[in-house]
Amino acid sequence: MSTTIYTSTIDTALGPFSIGVNERDEVVVTAIGGEEKLVEIHGRGCHLLSDTRFGRRARQQVEEYFAGVRQAFELELAPEGSAYQLRVWDALRRIPYGDTRSYGAIARELGSSARAVGRANGSNPICLIVPCHRVIGADGSLTGFAFGNDVKRWLLEHEQRFTYTGRAGAAAAGVLPLEFTAPAGRP
Repeated sequence: MSTTIYTSTIDTALGPFSIGVNERDEVVVTAIGGEEKLVEIHGRGCHLLSDTRFGRRARQQVEEYFAGVRQAFELELAPEGSAYQLRVWDALRRIPYGDTRSYGAIARELGSSARAVGRANGSNPICLIVPCHRVIGADGSLTGFAFGNDVKRWLLEHEQRFTYTGRAGAAAAGVLPLEFTAPAGRP
């Protein structure tokens, strides 16, 4: 039996951002890219139906995030994953806006290993809303992000811009500002 996912796509500073929700309007999958990315992430056992009557709150909150006026998402989520993956994704949601955590820090919090956290983080089906982009290497490096490290860097710098008063405020707060290079094809 195929799961129906109601989809919509909005334009953002990073290009298209697609959202898939179930019949209860719970977010099940998101992607930076077109709706075809939703199938790549969620799997082939789903039926996508473009329908903007669903997902209004999710679209609005994502637009607010990109505008710099939303720092926390208040949405019902329904990701599909193992009990362990759900624990990791819940830990990701506790990473504050504008902040980062290493894989090791999350592993210590969960009594697990950094490698297991990395696997669960990499399988997160709800990017941005479940902020897997806020997870970095132990040395502060940007490591594996499904949509590329340029996009990860952009998201982290975007959050820093709205958390601190520019680079001077970030430096005063002891946060190393990231150098930004726009992803290919974007201004």
